[in-house]
Amino acid sequence: MHLGLLPGHRVADFGAGAGHHTLEAATYIGTMGRVYAVDIQRELLQRLVNAARAQALENVEIVTGDLEEAGGSGLASTSVNAVIAANILFQLEKREALAAEVARVLREGGKALVIDWKDSYNNIGPQADDVVEKSIARSLFEQAGLSLVKEIPAGDHHYGFVFRK
Repeated sequence: MHLGLLPGHRVADFGAGAGHHTLEAATYIGTMGRVYAVDIQRELLQRLVNAARAQALENVEIVTGDLEEAGGSGLASTSVNAVIAANILFQLEKREALAAEVARVLREGGKALVIDWKDSYNNIGPQADDVVEKSIARSLFEQAGLSLVKEIPAGDHHYGFVFRK
């Protein structure tokens, strides 16, 4: 993972969904760390709870939250070392609110991993009108006060960035 996670870190997975990134981060940070899986869809969060239990990961906490609202993650300001925001931009109308929430919850020096779709790919991905161009995504997070650390490979159909607060 491109975030430099260490044992004991606190991580927020915004738009956690079924929890692929949540579960991976939970293994990196160990029992002294905590991953907050934030999503608005309760049924996906329940699946994530079951997956975490099946893997004996007790460091995952689910949070029902609306990331298009100020403070919508329910997390305290400057409370996490890292934020993951994967495949969520295309789902939101208030994308600036997401970027602001990422910046709000990150500690100084904390990192954010942002991954999203490059295109619709004949509806394999999101609808073409919902795709957020890479340059726009970068600008959203920079305007929220984060600095680009690097662009990362994220597969054939996605772009990826790492930002620092």
